[in-house]
Amino acid sequence: MVGGLLAGALGGVLTATLTGCGIAPTDVIDAGEPAAGVKAPGQPPADVQLFFYGPSGLRSATRPAKAPVDPEDAIQLLMEGPNHAERMRGLSSVLPKFPGRLTTATGRGTVVITLPMNAKFLDSASLNQLVCTAANAKVPGDKPPGEVTVTLIGADIRVGPLVCGGNNAFPVVEPSPTGSASGAANGATEGTPGTAEGSTG
Repeated sequence: MVGGLLAGALGGVLTATLTGCGIAPTDVIDAGEPAAGVKAPGQPPADVQLFFYGPSGLRSATRPAKAPVDPEDAIQLLMEGPNHAERMRGLSSVLPKFPGRLTTATGRGTVVITLPMNAKFLDSASLNQLVCTAANAKVPGDKPPGEVTVTLIGADIRVGPLVCGGNNAFPVVEPSPTGSASGAANGATEGTPGTAEGSTG
């Protein structure tokens, strides 16, 4: 009897302490997966970053995820547009309504997005959203997002490779081979790849 009263008193004190700290007490869970939103011990955060436009340009919106999200799933979330909280922050999407699903293929530090339309008709603002969202998803090779190259293909037109830097997509400019006399003599040749790829966006 005394033991039961003591246990009840301790339980009441613990409940009051947890509530005072802003923690809602819950029943003990014997088994099963961790509760939604709770990261497993020793696991890195599995947030997904989606890129929308705000009053000051392209901005990332972070959403919690139970597991790392690959580029295709991240893009599908992006296509659904900002949620209520993100809209309250003034975020919106400029992506067009595509006539079909966007698919992706990944390699070590690379993403290829296949569009259901001619890739050259995609405006630069939409490119920024797609490239930065794909680069910040889970891509094989564990490269930093700024080193992940993203290429878009649609109607046999290829745009890229592009990288996300400073919240914008930029063409990857391959350095000229060192010691090449022709390359050093013709400075315009070095800028050709970047200029051509940039014009497609």
